[in-house]
Amino acid sequence: MAKLTKKQKTWTIDSEKLHGVDEAIALVKANATSKFDETVEVALNLGVDPRHADQMVRGVVTLPKGTGKTVRVGVFAKGAKADEAREAGADVVGAEDLLEIVQGGKIEFDRCIATPDMMGLVGRLGKVLGPKGLMPNPKLGTVTMNVAQAVKDAKGGQIEYRVEKAGIIHSGIGKASFPAEDLRANFDALVDAIVKAKPSGAKGKYLKKVALSSTMGPGVKVDVAEVATA
Repeated sequence: MAKLTKKQKTWTIDSEKLHGVDEAIALVKANATSKFDETVEVALNLGVDPRHADQMVRGVVTLPKGTGKTVRVGVFAKGAKADEAREAGADVVGAEDLLEIVQGGKIEFDRCIATPDMMGLVGRLGKVLGPKGLMPNPKLGTVTMNVAQAVKDAKGGQIEYRVEKAGIIHSGIGKASFPAEDLRANFDALVDAIVKAKPSGAKGKYLKKVALSSTMGPGVKVDVAEVATA
């Protein structure tokens, strides 16, 4: 067995026990003892195989209490739409000029939005933006003429979720400094969205395992029966 670190010795968690959601949140907060404000993360194991198109789980959800993070938004737009994006608070706005900056390896945004007429241009950045999960997508509301609303949504607590190869979704639901009830509200919003996004090809039990943790803290297993009957 690996030797426990000084920090791990302070953890007060039974790693195998299943906890109710509120209890799990309290334990995660109690064990988030780093000098910085740790992010509280949820991991959901789903009964899907995302290699099949009809078992893909992906979407956006607005966390009612926000993420606690400053989200930098980049927008590909021209003319009046570029002005709208700037007025709505976008951090980086451009067209061909922004394409050149990104191609040069400088990505100064966490979310990327584009007007439909810009997608021919943005498509050339697929190899750069794709692996980082930044490619604008109409289904996620990031390819739109309503750039002002998209920027406000991105800044106001909207997050994207996407199932990974092993059938797991990882997502932050706020900071350890958040009140427990705010973390619970964000947790419920995320889980509700993912349950509603159950794909047609999912067979058997959909929500298999749920765990909560903080950036540097231990994982806390959550009783799935309390989360959903999916």
